[in-house]
Formats: sequence, structure tokens, C-alpha cells
Amino acid sequence: MTRISQTEADARHIKRSDYQSCAVAFIDCKKPGSHLKQNYSIIGPGVTSSKEQVINLPEAHGFNIGAAAMPPGITNNLHIHFTAEVFMVYDGEYTFRWGPNGENELVGRPGDIISVPTWIYRGFVNSGTGDGWIFTTLGGDNTGGVIFHPDIIQEAAGFGLYLSKDNVLIDTSKGDPVPSAEQCITPMATEEVASLRAYSPEEMRQRVVSTTDRDFRPAFIDMGLTDCGAEIAPVIGHGITQNRDHTARISNPHGFSMEWLRVQPGQWVSPFTLDEKMVVIPRESGVRVVMNDDGNVSVDVGAWETFSIPEGVLRGFQNTGAKTVELLLIVAGDHQKRPKFRGDVIEAAFAKGHALDAQGYVAAAHLIPSYGMVAE
Repeated sequence: MTRISQTEADARHIKRSDYQSCAVAFIDCKKPGSHLKQNYSIIGPGVTSSKEQVINLPEAHGFNIGAAAMPPGITNNLHIHFTAEVFMVYDGEYTFRWGPNGENELVGRPGDIISVPTWIYRGFVNSGTGDGWIFTTLGGDNTGGVIFHPDIIQEAAGFGLYLSKDNVLIDTSKGDPVPSAEQCITPMATEEVASLRAYSPEEMRQRVVSTTDRDFRPAFIDMGLTDCGAEIAPVIGHGITQNRDHTARISNPHGFSMEWLRVQPGQWVSPFTLDEKMVVIPRESGVRVVMNDDGNVSVDVGAWETFSIPEGVLRGFQNTGAKTVELLLIVAGDHQKRPKFRGDVIEAAFAKGHALDAQGYVAAAHLIPSYGMVAE
């Protein structure tokens, strides 16, 4: 078990006031209708093309967490990612577009999560009435950069913007020399764009988990204990749930898992450790993370804030408010995660008739055999 100090925990708590936007993160930053975008890099090595982008916690996690905000009508233009890209809408209304020319679309609203496949063009526009807020998660520490649509690359050159082959934005208005064609990323040819896999609206809908799609169920071995019984709704991959009836709607490898955790007022999740790094992003305030065996370190994570918990640290989640809270849990890896609850929790759960089977799922205690391994 790894202990964490209050100073170390506070350094991993990124408040909304800590987020620092960059208006020149990508090659489309001067395009009319896109020039008011604000891009954020919050956790991970980063995805931006700009040297001006501030990353709050650049430590490798196996994934990257970022965010975007923009006034109504402003567009994030068509581009391709090589690793999984997931949009988590926390505020406002956004219309997401995909396809060779963005001919398909769907609308995302608060609480909706959209996973866009790799190697297809995607973009989004603020179709709501306020600035809105979208968190993003991209798979991998090195996401490989971005390929923008050929029309965007051509238009950007008219504003003196180019993208080098090592994914660095070149801005001639700031004194950068005009690069040669050999120094820049080559736009995709028309036939290459046409050969990209097509996703129908019906297929893409299967990659959306809206608020009405969520399947909340009791998730942990402590479900029968006093003030416990928090619920999880899986979104992507094998997360930390211990409920064998849980199935994530989106199951292809992303490099991370994603789940909603719902905690009622006065309720908490008993202390457990994980072998993987975890990022927590609440939708509402009232989430307290209590750490270490003696509970001497705690962090109150507010709405839309992020908190990164290192692997091996004992942590419990508590709702300190008067309303139900939901928080997004993002954990590294595509495999099934195995939360390890404290011994006293396991014993108390057993007394209430619950135990874990060999696959790590909750079962009736009287059905679980006790046996020893045969020595070879």
C-alpha cells in the first residue's frame, strides 16, 4: 500500500481556477468561426500542437484528459486522431459531426459521453446558448498528433499557420519562418479521405452513452454495510465494478475504462486500493476523497474539477452534501480492474452475506468455497 501526503494529494487536485486555456492550440485557431475556441490540457503529456499550451499535470497516466469551451456557433473543425477520443459533455449542447466532410451529426447534452472511432474525421460545434464545457479523454500517453481535413490545412496557410511533421504549430505571424512542403504534414489526398471507414448514424449511436442509457447498480462488496451501497453505471470497457451483471455499452479497447459512480447523501465507498492510476471528475460538488489507512489525508473535489489518484493509494469516496453526486471514474488499461478493499471491510461484508468470487465479483458468501492450492 502506498501512502500519500496532503501536499502530494493537493498537487494532484486540479481546480477549475487552475485550468489554463490556449487559444492557439491547433492549426484552425485563426479560421473565422473557430477563432474563439479555448482548449485545455489538464492531465497527461498533452495533445496540443502549441508550445504555449499549459498542462496542469503532465505526468503519464496511459491517457490524456483535456477540455474545450467555446461560444455558441463556434466550431472545432474536422480532424483525425489515431487513438481513442471520448467527449464528456458537462455543460451546454454540442453537435458532433463526422465523416469525410462532416456530413453526419448527433447532439450531445450534459451527462452524455461520445466515443469517436479512430481514423475518421470528426469535429463539433457549440449548438447551445452558452459557452458550454466538454472534457475529453484520449487513449495513450503519446496520441500521435492530429491530421486536420485538407481544406482546413489549406485555409490555415492563408493565415500563416502550418503544422510540422512532428506536430508543432508554425505561426509565421509570430516570426516563424515559412516552412517548406517537406517540413509539413502532408494533407490527405482525396482518394485517401474517400477510403476512410464510414460510420452510419445508427453505428455511431452505439458509441454514445446518454443519461438515459446509464445502468446504475450497486457496485461493491460493501453494498450491504451501513451508509454504503454506491452505484456504478459502466460506460467504456472493464472498470472497477464488482457487479458481474454490469456490461459497458462501449467495449472496444480504448486504453482506459470509464464509469459513472453515483453516491447518495451521507453515503460513501469503503476504502480500497487499485493497481492503476485513476482520475476522478465530479459533475456536482460534495465529493470527498479520503486517503491512507488512517484517513489522515482528504481532498474535497468540486464540480468539474479533476483529481488524480496514484496507483496503490488507499482511497474512499464520500458524499458530504445534501444531494446525490455523480463522478466520472477514468482508470488506465483495458483489462478488468480489481479494487482491493481493506480487510475489515471484507470481514464485515462476509458477516452480511457477501464475498468475492475468483473473478472478483460479489456473490453470496455461503456459495464461495474455501480451499487451499495444491502444492506442486
